[in-house]
Amino acid sequence: MRTNWNTKIIGKDVVLVPYQRKHVPKYHEWMKSEQLQELTGSEPLTLEEEYCMQVSWREDADKCTFIILDKVDLNKGLDEIDCMVGDTNLFLSKDEDNGQTVAEAEIMIAEGGARGKGFGQQAISLMLLYGLQVLDITKYRAKIKFGNTPSEKLFAKLGFTLESKSEVFEETTFVWEPVEKPTSILNNNLATEDFENCQ
Repeated sequence: MRTNWNTKIIGKDVVLVPYQRKHVPKYHEWMKSEQLQELTGSEPLTLEEEYCMQVSWREDADKCTFIILDKVDLNKGLDEIDCMVGDTNLFLSKDEDNGQTVAEAEIMIAEGGARGKGFGQQAISLMLLYGLQVLDITKYRAKIKFGNTPSEKLFAKLGFTLESKSEVFEETTFVWEPVEKPTSILNNNLATEDFENCQ
């Protein structure tokens, strides 16, 4: 979406930046992994299709995505592409009953060496907080493929609760309706956060 196109979100250990054309080749290499395809429920795309998808992420008002960067490496002066470790996404829709904005949240730490460092928890916390403060989201869902235990534990830790299971799609849906904005459960995971213009 255009709303976040000039936004950089700075956390304690990660920095979130909009998904730009320069990020596509590395992202495309990540998604050649059958393991990541399975965990994210994704289909492999050609590089050309990936470029088209990047444009869709930028232009579509119902989709928000950020690339996750390793802040330590970024502060060392490494190229932004070399600092990429994953991405986080929101798919927005309107609740049919009350017209409020709801979103499906996703998180992926693609770089193996970046896992187990808390990057995923911090990045998704930043994204959820951004959704609350900027996009007026009132309810979140997370659909997690069967067997993706780390993601299940992550969202449960953030306060998401089990809503349903689908044997057909082999996924579990978790839901979270924050009572207050911003919520302490997110702020406790950030240590620091800041929204900046990235241009």
